[in-house]
Amino acid sequence: MRVLLATLVLTTWLTGCSGTDPDNLRPWEKTDQSDGNTTLTKDYGSKLEEGKPYVVVKGDTLYSIAFRLGIDFRELAARNGIQSPYIIKVGQTLRTAKPAPQPSTKTPKVVLKAASPPKKTNKTASKQSKVASVTKPSSKSQVPSDIVNKSQPVSRWRWPSAGKVVRTYSSNRHKGIDIAGKRGDPVKAVAAGKVVYAGTGVTGYGSLLIIKHNDTYLSAYGHNERLLVSENMNIQAGQQIATMGSSGTDTVKLHFELRRRGQPIDPLTLLPRRR
Repeated sequence: MRVLLATLVLTTWLTGCSGTDPDNLRPWEKTDQSDGNTTLTKDYGSKLEEGKPYVVVKGDTLYSIAFRLGIDFRELAARNGIQSPYIIKVGQTLRTAKPAPQPSTKTPKVVLKAASPPKKTNKTASKQSKVASVTKPSSKSQVPSDIVNKSQPVSRWRWPSAGKVVRTYSSNRHKGIDIAGKRGDPVKAVAAGKVVYAGTGVTGYGSLLIIKHNDTYLSAYGHNERLLVSENMNIQAGQQIATMGSSGTDTVKLHFELRRRGQPIDPLTLLPRRR
């Protein structure tokens, strides 16, 4: 009887250690269907393939979809005829492919030569001929004014966290930097801007915030424990926006990215140098 009881206790303990109860998974965790274990995605690559139509689901924003495609949000908007404030609807199909090149519509230049004036005679002086002018059609396309407005530059970038950088940027595998810290440490905005995404819908980032600073730069803050701001909120530089956590990963850290016109860049090229 004692042997049987010990066997049951050991079996229960091993089962409890095999993985998280699928019914209690956090939104950013996915279950391996083969054995019920929790699998945490650790990569930071684009999760949408450019060229395939995308159907909008609940929680999406134009910014988050462009972020996953790795393109500028204005480019995605232009491909779908969407203008500011870039509102999309659940069930809407977005075109992600680059537009096909249009055939040239330039009007060939027409040069009209002046006719040679007839030689003057004693009887009549000929009139000078006039050169006809050709008006060239305008080649400027009609673009919404909010797309061509100049960006307000960021005068100063700040660090999003006081921790040590434990993983640096790699253009092929790691689209930002990882900063170590303790659970609950403050995560702060690197510059003033507007929250354009707050959620867990981007695979590999856990609980994620994306802030638009101007028409050039976006910043992203991943693996947060708690989000302190919501979409469409205006944020001041240095304002606390979240607390550090381990959502979507196995260690407490902040994954931080900077994107210039939709493309990831090394944040260390813009963040102030630490002493």
